[in-house]
Amino acid sequence: MYLSRFLSLHALWVTVSSVMQHYPSVWGHYDVCKTQIYTEEGKVWDYMACQPEARDMIKYVKVTLDPPDITCGDPPETFCAMGNPYMCNNECDASTQELAHPPELMFDVEGRHPSTFWQSTTWKDYPKPLHVNITLSWNKTIELTDNIVITFESGRPDQMILEKSLDYGRTWQPYQYYAIDCLDAFHMDPKSVRDLSQHTVLEIICTEEYSTGYMTNSKIIHFEIKDRFAFFAGPRLHNMASLYGQLDTTKKLRDFFTITDLRIRLLRPATGEIYVDEQHLARYFYAISDIRVYGRCKCNLHATGCKEENKRLLCECEHNTTGPDCGKCKKNYQGRPWSPGSYLPIPKGTANICIPSISSIGTNVCDNELLHCQNGGTCINNVRCQCPPAYTGILCEKLKCERDPGGCSQNSGQGAISHRPLLLLTALLGATGLCIC
Repeated sequence: MYLSRFLSLHALWVTVSSVMQHYPSVWGHYDVCKTQIYTEEGKVWDYMACQPEARDMIKYVKVTLDPPDITCGDPPETFCAMGNPYMCNNECDASTQELAHPPELMFDVEGRHPSTFWQSTTWKDYPKPLHVNITLSWNKTIELTDNIVITFESGRPDQMILEKSLDYGRTWQPYQYYAIDCLDAFHMDPKSVRDLSQHTVLEIICTEEYSTGYMTNSKIIHFEIKDRFAFFAGPRLHNMASLYGQLDTTKKLRDFFTITDLRIRLLRPATGEIYVDEQHLARYFYAISDIRVYGRCKCNLHATGCKEENKRLLCECEHNTTGPDCGKCKKNYQGRPWSPGSYLPIPKGTANICIPSISSIGTNVCDNELLHCQNGGTCINNVRCQCPPAYTGILCEKLKCERDPGGCSQNSGQGAISHRPLLLLTALLGATGLCIC
């Protein structure tokens, strides 16, 4: 009778443990690094892959312009109004706040009225090209999660290149080309993201969709991140498991959405026509009112938090990892080579935690994180496990009776399950109105 009830309780215990172990999966998006679960050995940590929430990364950006004196206003100059290219009595003056257009106005919080924006000098040196490089730097590896959106206060450029860096600006690769005429500007056939597929998602394209010249209702340029995600996750991004699986198994795909820096190369301002009107060069300039970049700190699936410290973003690493991107194992936790976490298997992934070095175990026997004392043992000052009467071993992993000549007989009473899990079961059954009789 007792054995029958014990087996029933054991089956219930396995069910409860399984439910508790998989509960974090309902939270989704890998927002938990570890959770405590109860097993027959007691309370233990269950580790899983984890990542920070996506956020507005513009809050942490540093911007530089090349050439550095390309912002209008020093000396003051006049320019033509947007929407009326022949009304040229607007003034840019860096010494007057109401008339200044410094770079930080590309990132300020603004309503629809009044609009604030950065503005370059006009094309007064035509036919010398009016080239401007705007570099956005984070001093941190970022994973993009949404479209990059650039809103122009002037007309959208006739020619522009969006570039990315993965090594803090030492080298650059094109992300996308923009032009009124792709063939003429970059010797490329025009394409849109809709022309791509899963197999060509990494193709660098030139698009003519966002270069419509000097029009008041055409201000926005996109770099379409979500449309590329949709090739794997579906048009409404409902199947994120498929996307995560692809990111996990295809390094080039993961790197495609990863950056440390962005560079906007403005090569030719909006003209709205084939020929430049040399009598009204104050019509031609660049002006940007807003840039949006959404993403998350890259922490190699070893952190859910990312903090700003000394004007630098740093992952709040777990899984015994450390570094700005959680890219190495902590001291005394180098028992195996560091590895990034994995999104697979869905939904919890694989944490790939760093384990203690063999040389450190003697001085760090238990830590209640990884080398937990088993069978209800208590960790004392990280140097030893205080075991229940029936158990022994460094981590209380052995039954004392195993050392006796007679072994662990049923009558020895030392093979019973530990009291802590049984107490939890009693509480669970009590909550449901059942009892252990």
